[in-house]
Amino acid sequence: MPELPEVEALAAFLRENAVGRVLARADLAAVQAIKTFDPPLSALAGLEITGAARHGKFLDLDVSGLHLVVHLARAGWLHWREKLPPAPPKPGKGPLALRVHLDDGNGFDLTEQGTRKGLAVYVVRSPAEVPGIARLGPDALEVDRETFARLMAGRSGQLKGALTDQTLVAGIGNAYSDEILHAARLSPFKMADKLTDDELVRLFDAVRATLTDALGRQVGQRAATMKGEKRSGLQVHARTGLPCPVCGDTVREVSFADTSLQYCPTCQTGGKPLADRRMSKLLR
Repeated sequence: MPELPEVEALAAFLRENAVGRVLARADLAAVQAIKTFDPPLSALAGLEITGAARHGKFLDLDVSGLHLVVHLARAGWLHWREKLPPAPPKPGKGPLALRVHLDDGNGFDLTEQGTRKGLAVYVVRSPAEVPGIARLGPDALEVDRETFARLMAGRSGQLKGALTDQTLVAGIGNAYSDEILHAARLSPFKMADKLTDDELVRLFDAVRATLTDALGRQVGQRAATMKGEKRSGLQVHARTGLPCPVCGDTVREVSFADTSLQYCPTCQTGGKPLADRRMSKLLR
């Protein structure tokens, strides 16, 4: 799933390559992707792209006061295309959800792999009209230490769920929450409201350091190379069975119905493996 660093880097890429161009037209290839009807998608045609921004994990293209807002969900991505074919794509064919044509013949495709479709496109007059944006908590790279500590203290759930709850802190998903918890040397199943002062400091610092480092590696990349850059920087996420780069222990995994997490026992759980079964009572 694209998270804060990737979405911010995509916004920076669009600021460099799309801002100042006129949006010639937008072709919808997956009807289920569009979530709004007023203004219509066709209202964007002929308007200049004046900005690109990020709200949590939402990408926001400002088109002369209208906003084309995208949530890439788990398997969505933006592909920059040079010299797009003029013929509209056939709806329902392949992973293509939306194609945006610019006045110079270039543009981008929004695609989503797999059978579970979650990519969402909104055309709104204000980003705040998008329900997911309206519910966002403070941005993970903008929240201050005191606010962060207060948010964690008020959360009764486990740390993994707290970090990925967009209404609590915006921008962190499955991959970077694993990385943050590894950097902070904390179990994903420790209770958020039971953190000591030292653990809160470690967690806050790990959020800042992990996301800032990832963002530094992503910004300036072309859209086509961002996924590979993200994978190359991961310490534990998606590295099940490989040695931890910090201590050499084997990275372990906990699987759930439709997702999984990775962690290092030595770095995070006192050397004790977490139970890997759904609905189990996991170590804290």
